[in-house]
Amino acid sequence: MKKILMKIYLKEELNPKIIGLFLPNYFVAKEVYRNMCTLVPELTGRLLDIGCGTKPFEFMFNVDEYIGLEIDDKGRQNHTHADILYDGEVIPLEDKSFDSVFSSEVLEHVFNPDTFLKETNRVMKLDGLFLLSTPFFWEEHGQPYDYARYTSFGLKYILEKNGFEVIKQVKCGNGIEVVFQTISNYIFRTFKWKYPFRLIVFLLILPFNLMGLMLSKILPKNNDMYLDNIILAKKIKNLNE
Repeated sequence: MKKILMKIYLKEELNPKIIGLFLPNYFVAKEVYRNMCTLVPELTGRLLDIGCGTKPFEFMFNVDEYIGLEIDDKGRQNHTHADILYDGEVIPLEDKSFDSVFSSEVLEHVFNPDTFLKETNRVMKLDGLFLLSTPFFWEEHGQPYDYARYTSFGLKYILEKNGFEVIKQVKCGNGIEVVFQTISNYIFRTFKWKYPFRLIVFLLILPFNLMGLMLSKILPKNNDMYLDNIILAKKIKNLNE
């Protein structure tokens, strides 16, 4: 029973629907997935997924080759789906060997973002596309490997500094969702009951998610307060030349 519930949980955590209304990450997951669906078709050719984890987004891509890269630290990530492991700094792949790069909810866990982006630039072909997402208004997670939150302006700056041009920038959950997502996270993180008592926590979350969903349809958006950044960028410069 527990394994069945976990399988449903993971599916709904990525693309939440009715059952997803019981889950703590409902609003951010819904908005990230919706926007990813519109942007992933832009990525083609040979693709590198940096920080791939279990490759939850792989099925969305129609590319020639999909390579998953993960940091070589078994205490931090699930490596069962990674094709290549690395030390977190130097990517063990050739220069200009990928047409596209994807990295979802990884940048906040990178202590040296310039090193990360320089290596990303190095393995990409000129004019290749880089799709990344990273949280803005979010709790600490993956402790102790959670190092930063980036504004839209900060992301644009560090990307341009490292040879990229921002093509599209999306602020996910830029409305009252921020408030109700925070409440759901608070409930989930505060009442850390073990299974099966944790099921009660999901029942507590449901009314807040429903209220937030209804209010998000009628209240105005606010681009200064949002949950997640998604950016599509193009490599316009080789840094190592």
